[in-house]
Amino acid sequence: MPNELAGSPNRGSAGLVDILDRVLDKGLVVAGDIKVSLAEVELLTIRIRLMICSIDKAEQIGLDWWKYDRHLSPGREAVLQENLELREQLRLLERRVASLTTRSSGRRRRER
Repeated sequence: MPNELAGSPNRGSAGLVDILDRVLDKGLVVAGDIKVSLAEVELLTIRIRLMICSIDKAEQIGLDWWKYDRHLSPGREAVLQENLELREQLRLLERRVASLTTRSSGRRRRER
């Protein structure tokens, strides 16, 4: 009997791991509506759609909205802003180099 009790938690946790693995691999969708009414007058309706799956599975079926949502990926906005600033700095440096090159070639012509 002690062996059976000792084996139960292992089987239970293995079963839970298997179930979780299947849910994340295949996905699970829970959908429902919550309606709040007073005296048969609908005051509020909340629609709930919940999908549970792995990130790989979500990307596979085309659900990758979290990558582009600035509220969920605030770092992305900062990277985009930094990218714009760096591009502007690059443009300024290119203009300076071009103007220095133009001045330098003008001086060489005068010296000859």
